[in-house]
Amino acid sequence: MKTILASIALALLPVAALAECPWKDKTAMSCPQGQAWDGHAKACVVQSS
Repeated sequence: MKTILASIALALLPVAALAECPWKDKTAMSCPQGQAWDGHAKACVVQSS
């Protein structure tokens, strides 16, 4: 029984990942001069180069 439940859970994981809206993090962002948008930090950061 545990094996069947584990198999079902593993089979549904990709479906749950696809259900997340891919457009929710897409925004038009402008940063002050000398800074750039960092997607991981989701903030403007000082450009290193």
